Amino acid sequence: MAAAFGWGVLGAATLVVGALIGVSAPLGTRVVGMVMALGAGVLISAVAFDLVEEAVDTSGGEGGVTLGLAAGALTFFAGDAYIDRMGGDNRKSMTGEQAEGSPLGIVLGAVLDGIPESIVLGLTLLGGGGVSVAFIAAVAISNLPEGLAASTGLAASGWSTARIVGLWSGVALVSGLSALAGYALFGDAPALVVAFVLAFAGGAVLTMLADTMMPEAFTHAGPLVGLFTTAGFALAFGLHMIE
Repeated sequence: MAAAFGWGVLGAATLVVGALIGVSAPLGTRVVGMVMALGAGVLISAVAFDLVEEAVDTSGGEGGVTLGLAAGALTFFAGDAYIDRMGGDNRKSMTGEQAEGSPLGIVLGAVLDGIPESIVLGLTLLGGGGVSVAFIAAVAISNLPEGLAASTGLAASGWSTARIVGLWSGVALVSGLSALAGYALFGDAPALVVAFVLAFAGGAVLTMLADTMMPEAFTHAGPLVGLFTTAGFALAFGLHMIE
């Protein structure tokens, strides 16, 4: 169980790394947009090969995958809409637009983005297997631009470095607890339940990418987003193949 918590924190630790880069050595918005696109491609590959494919294999063809995808997508959609109303709609903006938003909304939005993938990190440890290298890399790589972009915007809107680092450290802690929950709650669950949870996470992550991460990347990097998204996908797929 301690391993699940540790991997969850480690996967989210790049949020803090990105935050430190964003506040101490800010990159141009175009560069950050390209990095976000790379992270999006990595997560798309992880959803396809480490979540949905694994869900299909786990279910043994008995269903639950489509339902899980739909439930995950709808849950994120509803949660994101609620967070938008609380002022967290610009949580991934790198232009300082968070100044008009609610700090609580930004925190809740970051947690909502990270919980599904963290739970899956815990699930990968079930059955005595080790953590999926491809998936932990996907989570870590995708979290870096999120922390970088959002922290650049938060700094521009007047947040102190300590407050920003504290925010992402808290999210990393919640991610560790989510990974622990994934391991503890589903250790004895039927295969269909595990398959549903994997697909649920896949639906939530895909909806997050389309709703927040990729639009923000395109706003600042333009057509180059397509190339960097493909590069991220290829990178994660390569890691998946050598596992």
